[in-house]
Amino acid sequence: MPKNRRFLRRTAALILAVLLLAAAMVLSFAACGDNGTTIRNENEKDNVKKDPIAAQYLQELAVKLAEYPELPAMPSTEELDKAFSTIDYDKMGADAYEKAQEKIWEDWDARSNAYYDALKALRSKGAGNPAAFLHFTRAAGALLSVEDNIVLSPANLYLALAMLSETTDGESRAQILSLLGLDDMELAQSAGNYIWRNLYGETSTGRTQLASSIWLKEGVPYNEETLATLAQQYLASTFSAPMGEKKTDSAIAEWINENTGGLLRDASGSIETKPKTVMMLLSTLYFKDQWRDEFWEKETKKDTFTAADGAQQTVDFMHLTQDRADYCRGENFTVAQLSFRGGQTMRFLLPDEGTTLERLLADDTVVGGLMIYDMGVSLPSGKLVWSVPKFDVSSDLELTDALKALGVTDVFDFDKSDFSPLIDEEKFDESVAVMRVQHAARVKIDEKGCEAAAFTAVRADAQSAAPEDLPVVEMDLNRPFAFMITGVDGLPLFLGTVNSL
Repeated sequence: MPKNRRFLRRTAALILAVLLLAAAMVLSFAACGDNGTTIRNENEKDNVKKDPIAAQYLQELAVKLAEYPELPAMPSTEELDKAFSTIDYDKMGADAYEKAQEKIWEDWDARSNAYYDALKALRSKGAGNPAAFLHFTRAAGALLSVEDNIVLSPANLYLALAMLSETTDGESRAQILSLLGLDDMELAQSAGNYIWRNLYGETSTGRTQLASSIWLKEGVPYNEETLATLAQQYLASTFSAPMGEKKTDSAIAEWINENTGGLLRDASGSIETKPKTVMMLLSTLYFKDQWRDEFWEKETKKDTFTAADGAQQTVDFMHLTQDRADYCRGENFTVAQLSFRGGQTMRFLLPDEGTTLERLLADDTVVGGLMIYDMGVSLPSGKLVWSVPKFDVSSDLELTDALKALGVTDVFDFDKSDFSPLIDEEKFDESVAVMRVQHAARVKIDEKGCEAAAFTAVRADAQSAAPEDLPVVEMDLNRPFAFMITGVDGLPLFLGTVNSL
């Protein structure tokens, strides 16, 4: 039988929070003084537990929702299997059955081609500066820990900071652009648009989903032009809400959960507005896909992982052998990657025995090594023998001090911050500053594939078959290692270290 193929005024505060694996960025502004389209909802696809009250209130608060690119539906393997289940070889006979099969495949190919043609057209419209983004990723590598598990999303942070720059001016904007490796707002918009268009997409096995939103305090005079730019360039939805109320916080958490597959529910529950909050900006990134070469569950066995503190931990290790694959031998480390069916990759950097991850992090070796595939160098091939621990790592980072250390200072200073592009200063006699930057992330891998998410939140408050001679390369991740998940064009989605399991 044939077989199926198979993101001297009174003062206001701004808080930035970032959550990773599904990624979201939230910017919240507060002031000091006296006291359409439809929302994208992937709940059904990801079985996200929904808060019906918060979801309804979320709809009520919407002012203008993002107009996401219209792409034809990507046919699923379930649809293909269902189509084949409707034809019967015994009842139809060989000729009719063969013709029915051909028709199913023709329809499948036509729908698949329509989707990929539309996706190609979408990405062709995005022009940006990948070099600036990769430079920023190296800078973000300074946030990686030598002791704790750390996960962050360079793409989510980049988009969030680009949006933040749209709301600022003067030296406040200049400092943010400098960190992003950009000279002006036109380049920032181009970079944000490029990242969005080149990451966004869906296949039959997974998807990369980005979303942004702006939450505004009722009654505060905002500049419509800036809001329009955020909507057009960063696909940011606008919400208007009473700040400092539990129901508003619940609606914000619901928005984050809907756009991160529910992966960051604990972190989103910590988002809190204050009565003086004047704005919150959120950006999310969610990724999920299957390995191109899946690990066999029957090959998963218990083994020992030696943590950074020397502790011996017994965990499940997955095993896979690739007869021929590229790898890189650096000074005291090896880098190799596994591919996803959608064309993305997950790269692993393993220090040599006797070399610590801390030593490699000290001179940017980790981030540079993980980017080796993007440098156009010729890499050797070998027989790769993988031993990879199943893991579910997350982090919740406060990035205010880190951003200050990287040169972004004025937005945190009430006397120096300039948010005039966001708020109509003729009608609002209060200054705005960033009070907190929070970045939270989570990455999960198992035999089937990977799921990851991140978000950033900023809040402002108002006061008031290989040849025999190929070398065998053992990627036995039984000790602290680093990883990077990249998009189809090599853009870093997630970056992290695993020091303990």
